[in-house]
Amino acid sequence: MIPAGTITGPISRLELLRWFQGGKKIGKDFVLVDLRRTDFEGGTIRGSLNLPAESLFPTVPTLYSILSQGRVANVVWYCGSSRGRGVRAANWFAEYLERQKDMEMKSLVLEGGIKGWVAAGKDYTQLLDEYDESKWVK
Repeated sequence: MIPAGTITGPISRLELLRWFQGGKKIGKDFVLVDLRRTDFEGGTIRGSLNLPAESLFPTVPTLYSILSQGRVANVVWYCGSSRGRGVRAANWFAEYLERQKDMEMKSLVLEGGIKGWVAAGKDYTQLLDEYDESKWVK
């Protein structure tokens, strides 16, 4: 059975952009997790891990172990719109953090997901790896 859990909170595109611009370190201050499996065409936010939501739940303990050993402060989850997979993954991870009594690491959902990130303009798209504008034009 998959737990419902609660997320620690959302993070806005602007706040995440400020983390990039302000010198926060990917892999230390924060880790980005792109939950898309086959719909990742068009790019992914710089430095993101690709961990498809369909296979994530059983790997949460291992992911937590790796991230906690690295003393990562924030885990930012996103999918296309961050209304489905992003929220579920953040909830699973937040619940695991609670069971571990870890009050240091945060589980955050990127508001608007990758679609919102791309739609926000050049300041955001320049931070995409393998960005292909043609994949975002409808």
